[in-house]
Formats: sequence, structure tokens, C-alpha cells
Amino acid sequence: MPAAPLPQDEIEDRLRDLPGWALEGDRLTRTYRLPSHFAAAALTVHVARIQDELNHHSDLTLGYHTVALSVNSHDAGGKVTEKDLTLAAEVEAVAAGHGAE
Repeated sequence: MPAAPLPQDEIEDRLRDLPGWALEGDRLTRTYRLPSHFAAAALTVHVARIQDELNHHSDLTLGYHTVALSVNSHDAGGKVTEKDLTLAAEVEAVAAGHGAE
């Protein structure tokens, strides 16, 4: 069963609990800054594991000292769903442990 898109006001309300995350068009986005490239790579691996556990995957970009995520739900016509907010919350919960800001 496809995920249901969430109304924009609900997304914006829920983003208040996810500092640094933003709604850009029909995607949730966040860029983390990390203390080193190794820390950024470690966070990328951790995020990949979370995505596999949730069976929901973002666009994930590793930079020199950054990790960027961009996510929406293809099965909801490219809109933001509960799955996207869950992924964002799970990533947010582990990011600080990698030194992410």
C-alpha cells in the first residue's frame, strides 16, 4: 500500500522537532557539518544502515566534511510522508554522536 502524502502544515509543524531539517519543494533536506572527512564517512555508513532497516532510502551525499540528505516518497508521487519524517528523526538521533552539527 502506498504511503499517504502529508499536508504541508503538518510537515512544517513536525519539522520544529527536527532542527536543521527543511522542506524544499517536495523533499525534506538536511546538511550536516562534521569535524573530519572520516567522521562524515562514518555518519554516511550509519545512515545507510538506518535506511536499510527502515527500507526507505534518501539521496545521500558525502562531502569532505559534510553529509547531505534529501528524501521524499516515490510511492506517494514524490511527496513527503510519515516514512520521510521517521527517517529524518532516526538520522537526527545518531548524527550528534558522530560530531555532526
